[in-house]
Amino acid sequence: MFKRHARRLEFASMVLMMLGIAALCQPWSLPVHQYSVALIILGLVAFNVFSRMASAPIEPTEHTGAGH
Repeated sequence: MFKRHARRLEFASMVLMMLGIAALCQPWSLPVHQYSVALIILGLVAFNVFSRMASAPIEPTEHTGAGH
């Protein structure tokens, strides 16, 4: 199941890392700031896992070809 959605989960993990960095830099909410490093690490681990998974191959169709 995860191989089918590996690219989407890889992108989601990058978004999670960016949200963790934004949470680290914001000065308004202490609980958000406290969990920011955990978000960054969780996103980093997820990115490492999902970036190494091969996506399911795209099946060629009649309409995809070099001569069209």
